[in-house]
Amino acid sequence: LIIGFKIINYLSKKLTRSLSKKNIDTTISKVTVSFSRVILKVLLVILMVGYVGIQTASLSAVVLSLGTGISLAVQGTLSNFAGGVIILIMRPFRIGDFISSNGQSGTVEDIKLFYTHIVTTDNKAVMIPNGTLANNVIVNASAKEDRRCDVIMPVSYDTNTEFAIEVIKGVISKNNNIFDTPAPFVKVGELADSSINIYVRVWCKNSEYWNVYFYLLNEIKNAFNENNIEI
Repeated sequence: LIIGFKIINYLSKKLTRSLSKKNIDTTISKVTVSFSRVILKVLLVILMVGYVGIQTASLSAVVLSLGTGISLAVQGTLSNFAGGVIILIMRPFRIGDFISSNGQSGTVEDIKLFYTHIVTTDNKAVMIPNGTLANNVIVNASAKEDRRCDVIMPVSYDTNTEFAIEVIKGVISKNNNIFDTPAPFVKVGELADSSINIYVRVWCKNSEYWNVYFYLLNEIKNAFNENNIEI
């Protein structure tokens, strides 16, 4: 038993050095080595007990029950681990992508085995369990190179909508970040209770989305003021 323990300790140290050379995460390597060492020592003790003639059936039952209890206690953690493996294999998003899921939105900073780390637009760090991510809808705003930018401009019922549409198209034509193809879409989209809503849909590079969005809001508002179009 003493010799067996010494061999297990030796193998544990060798495994630690091997994981360290491969730049495995320190937390993961420590947990892996510690868990392996405990399991091997428990198995060795059971073998030794059986070797000296003691019945191991009841002892095995106790170990099995203990293992079942531990499994039930950490089922959430195991679910997160399985989710992490699925995310790493399927790659629904990558580090640097802007994603939304479970009411959280942000840029992916790191993908761990149990949690995915994202940073929100106001620089808050959020850790989302991988089990939750793998089993819910994920919106990846960075997956495509191009993106459509939608803006709704409400105008008064007294407004000449054809004229308002031409004013909006004039604003769009002045921005080089807005694509000509697909062509910008500017149409009356809704007759609301207190306004006529003009839908503006343009395409741009994903990296220019917010610049185009704020440009449209600001410049269309200014153009409406210049042309006496009431919002």
